[in-house]
This record gives sequence, C-alpha cells and structure tokens, in this order.
Amino acid sequence: MTQHTGYYYFLLVTPQLLMAVGTAVIGSLQFGYNTGVINAPQNIIESFYNETWTGRFSEPISQTTLTALWSLSVAIFSVGGMFGSFSVGLFVNRFGRKNSMLMANVLAFIAATFMGFSKLAASWEMLIIGRFIVGLYSGLSTGFVPMYVEEISPTSLRGALGTLHQLGVVIGILMAQIFGIESIMGNASLWPLLLGFTVLPAVVQCVLLPLCPESPRYLLINCNEESKAHSVLMKLRGTDEVEEDMQEMKEESQKMMREKKVTILELFRSPSYRQPIFVAIMLQLSQQLSGINAVFYYSTGIFERAGVSQPVYATIGAGVVNTAFTVVSLFIVERMGRRPLQLIGLMGMAFSAVLLTVAMALLDQLRWMSYVSIVAIFSFVAFFEIGPGPIPWFIVAELFSQGPRPAAIAVAGFSNWSANFLVGMGFQYVEQLCGPYVFVIFTILLLGFFVFTYFKVPETKGRTFDEIAAGFRQSAGRGSDKYSAPEEFNTLRGDDLDL
Repeated sequence: MTQHTGYYYFLLVTPQLLMAVGTAVIGSLQFGYNTGVINAPQNIIESFYNETWTGRFSEPISQTTLTALWSLSVAIFSVGGMFGSFSVGLFVNRFGRKNSMLMANVLAFIAATFMGFSKLAASWEMLIIGRFIVGLYSGLSTGFVPMYVEEISPTSLRGALGTLHQLGVVIGILMAQIFGIESIMGNASLWPLLLGFTVLPAVVQCVLLPLCPESPRYLLINCNEESKAHSVLMKLRGTDEVEEDMQEMKEESQKMMREKKVTILELFRSPSYRQPIFVAIMLQLSQQLSGINAVFYYSTGIFERAGVSQPVYATIGAGVVNTAFTVVSLFIVERMGRRPLQLIGLMGMAFSAVLLTVAMALLDQLRWMSYVSIVAIFSFVAFFEIGPGPIPWFIVAELFSQGPRPAAIAVAGFSNWSANFLVGMGFQYVEQLCGPYVFVIFTILLLGFFVFTYFKVPETKGRTFDEIAAGFRQSAGRGSDKYSAPEEFNTLRGDDLDL
C-alpha cells in the first residue's frame, strides 16, 4: 500500500466512524467469549453437575448422564445461535440496526444472571438455559454487527472494517482462554464469575450505543428520512461532501421501491438472488467445515505429546496467532481483495491439514514430528484468519442490496450456526472412527471449497452494493449455468464503472 493511499484511508476513518464500529464489535467479542469460555473449566463444571446431582438424588451421576449434560451445555449455545441468526430480519427492519443491537443486550443480561447464579442456586438447569439465551444473543449479533458495520463504512474501507467483526470474535475467544486459566477464574470458586463476565461488555455497549448514529442506509432507504441520513453521513465521513454516497443510496432506494419485499423463500425462488445466496451459504460452510474447531480440539493433546509442560499456555499461543493474523487480514483485504485472500486461506489450510495428518501419523515413530504438528497447527490457524475466518461474515452483506440483505444475512447466519452445531455434535464420533486421519476429510472439503470459490465467488472490493447486485442480475439473465466468477470478476473490475 502506498503512503498516499494509506493516508487517504486514514482520513476516511473519522472518530465517529471508529466509535460506531468499535461499539458494534463489542457484540462480536461477546460471541467469541461465549464460544470459548466453556472449554477451560470443563472438569470443574462437571464436578458441579455431579455434586448437584448427588445432593438431589443421593447418588452420584452416571458417566453417560454426565457426558450428555456436558454435551448439551456446549451444544445448546449453537442451537440458540441458530434461532437468533434466523430472527435477524424480524428486528433490523422494524427497529433499525442500532436499536436492534441495543435491545439484544437484554438477552446478555438475562443469560449472565442465569449462568452467574447457577452455582448459588445449585441448578445445572440454570447454566444450560443461560447458555441457550447467550446463544440467542450471539446469533443475533452475528447478523446485526456485520450488517451495521458494512452499511456505515465507506466503500473503500468496507472489507477492512468488516474484518473487525472477526477480530472481535478472536479477541473474545482469547479473553476466555486467558480468564479460564485456573489461577484467574477457571477454578472451583470463581467459574460462575467466568461465565457471568458477559454482563460487563453488555453494560459498556448499552452506554455507548446511544452515542452512535443509526445506519444512514437504513434511514434513507427504509425510513425515507433523507435529511437525517445526510447529517449522519456527514458526521461519519467528517466532511460536507457526501453527495456521491447520497446519490448511490437514492439509486438503490429507487430500485428497491420497484422490487417487492424480499422474503427468505424469495431468495431461493428468484434467479437474481439464487446465485448470491448459494455463494453466501457455501462461504459460511467453508468457515465451519474447514476443520478449525477440530484443530483447537486437538491442540492441547498435541502440545502435551510435544512435551509442553503447560499445554493450556500453548493453546493460548494459538489464540494469539489467531488474533495476529486477523489483524494482518484487516490491513491487506482492501489491497488484495476478498477472493484472493479466501483462495490463499483455503489452499494454505489444506496444505497445513496434510502436514498435520502426516505429523500425527508418524508421531510415535519420530519424536520430532510433534514439533512439525505444532507448526502445522499455527499455520492452519494463520491461514484460517487470512481468509475463511473473517471474509464469509462481511461478504454476505456486500453480495446483496438493501432489500434482500436482512433475509440473506439470516439465511447465511443460520447456515453457519447449523454447521457449527453439526461439527460440535458429530466431530468426536468421526474422530473416534478416523483418529488423526480425520484431517483427510477436512483436506478434501477445503479443496472442494477452493474450487467453488475460484469458479463461483466474485470480487467485491471497491464496488458499491448496487454494482455487485447488478453483476449477479446480468449473470442471472445469461442463465445461472453459464455463471463464472472469473468472468464476474472482470465485470466487477475497477475499470468498468457503467454496470
């Protein structure tokens, strides 16, 4: 990136924009924190389940029941997420983007109360209900945050600011890993505080959100409040010269008026939307079926076999790599584009998965292979955060204009959470069947997603929402069987502005 371009981007990031994006991303941090928080205190929470069960029924809990209760405690979060993500459209058009985020915090407060007081009430049911409610909240957040951030960002910074959602998620996971250390909160007396901690970010977001603007696209296109949208846009851009943005939104608004309201079923029925919704779903699946969860599942065991005395710290190290490479993606996504980063990420992960499979298969014969497996884990995580980690979340908002966007984000989010749930429930059984060769399955999936991305996913860098939608309309006109991303990529290049 040239010094001049970097300075231009710096000017676009106004304090108001930074405040609005930073406040919204607290919702992403909550999602990450509650994803990772349950792992560290597993043994302690299982002891709590056993004590509570013994206190009620005067006999210790059976291993089968304990495993079932623990699996439910973990998986119910994804079930809540599925319901929450599917409900995004019900909120954003009725209450606006900002108010929807504000209202969702009610769920965070209720969840924190249930989880934080579960030990005091000697009720594992409260913990499980709390996990479901915080899942609902997280599902809503994975829709609200990317949508709000994309709608308030300048076109040239949409990718970089969109990546902040994933950065919030990985920082949340890292916080959960650190707070879950036994000497901090991952112990028998403080684990309710570890789970109830989710109340603090919710309070901060409730204080800051009223100071943030509503999405100008929502104000103009959904509410027809042109003067309010104009003044919000001037604050966000830090300049009076916002006519180009206003004109683009007005044109999109006129097109939207000619379209009938887009329902979830309409996304699959209409040739104009079928292709982008298929791309959106596949990108979400490429994130969850990439094997990233499996790598974190395996990491502690691999670090133990490599002779790391405190494997929990090595797992935190993987969390730091996670965060560092999300920051790398943040800085290069506007220069390299979404498509190349997604392709590099998928191919890099496939290579790392092969390396990990070989290392784990030879671990007993060659001791030094344990170090190769550690390198493979860090490499896998790094490539994930370059492409398949951040890009699927924000590219969905880019693929659709204002009308179909809420329904599309709901469908994409539901796909992501459903795949998350299936991987969470099914992985341990597949792992028992395949052992270390489980990564062969992920390698095949990664290569499949690479081929799909190459042929079907268009570049969206630097294009307005309407130009991207127009590209899909053109391909729908030619027939979806003739659609190809390389061709679409040419259509959406910066030198072709008269779409």
